[in-house]
Amino acid sequence: MDEALRQLRPSGQGAMRGLALPSLIALLLAAPVAVGLAGVALPAFGYLPALGGDSLSLDPFRQLVAEPGLAASAGLSLAAGLLTTLVSVAGIAIFLAAFFGTPAFHAARQGLAPLLAVPHAAAAFGLLFLIAPSGLVFRMAAPLLGLDRPPDLLIVGDPMGLSMMAALIAKEMPFLLLVAFAALPQAEPERRMQLARSLGYGRMAAFLLTIWPTVYRQIRLPIVAVAAFASSVVDVAMILGPSTPAPLAVRLLSWMNDPDLAQRFVASAGALLQLAVTLAVILAWLGLERLALALRRLLSRSGRRFATDGPARTLAALPVALSGLAVIVGLLLLVLWSFAGFWAFPDLAPVELTLRNWQRALASASGPLWTSFVVALAAALLALVLVVLLLEGRRRRFPAARSGAVRLTPTVAGLIYLPLIVPQVAFVFGLQVLIIAAGLTPSLPLLVAVHLVFVAPYAALALADPWFALDPRYERVAASLGRGRLTAFTRVRLPLLAAPVMTALAIGFAVSIGQYLPTVLIGAGRLPTITTEAVALAAGGDRRVIGVYALLQTLLPFALFALAALVPALLAGRRRGMRAA
Repeated sequence: MDEALRQLRPSGQGAMRGLALPSLIALLLAAPVAVGLAGVALPAFGYLPALGGDSLSLDPFRQLVAEPGLAASAGLSLAAGLLTTLVSVAGIAIFLAAFFGTPAFHAARQGLAPLLAVPHAAAAFGLLFLIAPSGLVFRMAAPLLGLDRPPDLLIVGDPMGLSMMAALIAKEMPFLLLVAFAALPQAEPERRMQLARSLGYGRMAAFLLTIWPTVYRQIRLPIVAVAAFASSVVDVAMILGPSTPAPLAVRLLSWMNDPDLAQRFVASAGALLQLAVTLAVILAWLGLERLALALRRLLSRSGRRFATDGPARTLAALPVALSGLAVIVGLLLLVLWSFAGFWAFPDLAPVELTLRNWQRALASASGPLWTSFVVALAAALLALVLVVLLLEGRRRRFPAARSGAVRLTPTVAGLIYLPLIVPQVAFVFGLQVLIIAAGLTPSLPLLVAVHLVFVAPYAALALADPWFALDPRYERVAASLGRGRLTAFTRVRLPLLAAPVMTALAIGFAVSIGQYLPTVLIGAGRLPTITTEAVALAAGGDRRVIGVYALLQTLLPFALFALAALVPALLAGRRRGMRAA
């Protein structure tokens, strides 16, 4: 670390190294995507000598097209990507418009960490326990509807994938709120809001017409990442999605794991189809952007002020409130089921609470739990080091810039976020093929390296804005007192940014804990984690064991988020006036 930081000097040969370091790190993080796509493209066209594919051919695509229900699977993935993103973005936009600067706004900001700590699979299980025919919603409605047994309704696994999309929306809204909160200061919201209100605009119209466009430009890449993830999600789709046919990514995983190795060619062709579906989602979203821009211009020129927006502001709270409530109530149901004994429908509570479920599950969960912890901590720490080097290299290129003026270049940002935009199934399978061809066996370092590809972009998202926003005059004061760059970095910058650094570490840890597909494919079943075991239990239907595993999956990130809140306070000690500007 010390040597790397010394290379960031802005003069002479060190300046050239400082200029190159951010790009080198970004290329390092993006390289697995390119390599993985190459590893999946060749088998898709029939070339995989290890399995007898010695020449290029279109046969894999012909076999893929012949698969029953393929169009329905692709259409479901396309709809999931678009609808999840549309509802999530619209939900946070109207929430911010209605409540910016109010106590509800600050409460939502403070309550984000617990929601971000919940992995996608755990949130999906919680929603399952909430909305299933035997779930809490129908138990509460049973006296009114006269039910003495669960209704015969296809809610979980519905053909349209609505329950799957609901779980994705509940998880993506907190993430998008996080990046929107980070982007708000660059939009000068107080000044713009005051100016628009002075012209007679209502609160929501003032925000949406003057502030939201700037915020949206700042968070565009994360939104595209959400669209790509929702169109190719595997774990949530396996828990809540339909199975006849399943979303495309789930079918790809089944072909990849088929005992008939010839299915690997079909799976590779399907991975390219998934890439095309995700690209279609992104292009459709860009088209919706243009429609929204045209609508904004039309409203701006219409002269309408929308001054009366009281009812709209009340309704604007519903998307964010419902998503947060679904995750929180789902977690409480996980806790209850993990301790439940006999619990018949339509009882609202189990007859007895017992520790037997935990005793039974912990005996087999200790190994996956330890693997999850080691891999997640290593990946999060490595990602944090790489991101700090990248951000510091970029910042030191402009030592005289004012606070908040420095930004990552579009090229570097695009390379960092590339693993979030390209669907996992489209390149992780290619990495698996190349790893097998290279004769490598599943190992913890290999799994950490693959998780690092997905952890680093989220760490960069969490840390970039606070890193560049810190007032550079703090370090100039240190320099005037005779302190070197490294001392100023370790004794001034890092302590002042302890909170965002620890938050980035916690977010990276939570992202790694939630990784399902890379763990299944690269670990090849030999390195099970608490996430892969929890998703595997979804087919069994034992809610008590599922509750235990889903809670264990959630407790690890919760512990890191708690540590992220505690460490900055401990570091500050008696220096209570220390604040990052």
